[in-house]
Amino acid sequence: MAPGRSGRLAALVPLGAAVAVVALAAAAGTTQATLAAAGLDAWSYGFFADRYPLFFAAIAYGVARAALLPLAARRWRGWLGAVLGIALVLALSLHPTYGGLVLRAGFSVGGVAFLSGQPMGVAQVLGAAAAAFLLGGALGLSALVARGLPHRGDRWRALGPAVLRYLALAWALFVLAAARDLGLSGFPRLPLSGEQAALALGLVLAAFLPHAAFSLAGSRASVETARARR
Repeated sequence: MAPGRSGRLAALVPLGAAVAVVALAAAAGTTQATLAAAGLDAWSYGFFADRYPLFFAAIAYGVARAALLPLAARRWRGWLGAVLGIALVLALSLHPTYGGLVLRAGFSVGGVAFLSGQPMGVAQVLGAAAAAFLLGGALGLSALVARGLPHRGDRWRALGPAVLRYLALAWALFVLAAARDLGLSGFPRLPLSGEQAALALGLVLAAFLPHAAFSLAGSRASVETARARR
């Protein structure tokens, strides 16, 4: 597969996965009761399931990004990075229950910031940044295993896009964390209604579109750099 095409897939397919999993949940009428009936009690009930109902879209996004690493890396390294990335995203997002260490870190940092006198908005931004650090760290480590370190002359050049992707991921988690306050307070106790489904899809798209765009721009830059070396 051509490098440009594989880069576009790696950037856009995760966005499609995040949107598709929300659309599937809405179409299937998914609720906590239906998940519990399927044996998923540990990942369908609790504070984080109620407070952050759209975080499962972030899990789908991260898993899809990791799964596509073999397109961007050669032979066994790509597959090793993919397996490691999927395992890390799932473990950090679902252990011990829904939200895993990702949401717990974000909630802890945001809570401490608020209790120390910071405005709620600042506390929410700090919480999203902490959560993105864990989720982004899992994706970054798996990509590093798959692709290896950049060439010495490109390391500082690669730092800027990496920071932008981190900030975009923090933005995504910040938007998803606001879903309940924006009108999804009944989900997942109740299924997504028509209006709520449209809202959820719009929020997920707004959340992850910047990260997908930065990833797409980064893949194009990598292709151009590779061509320039030939």
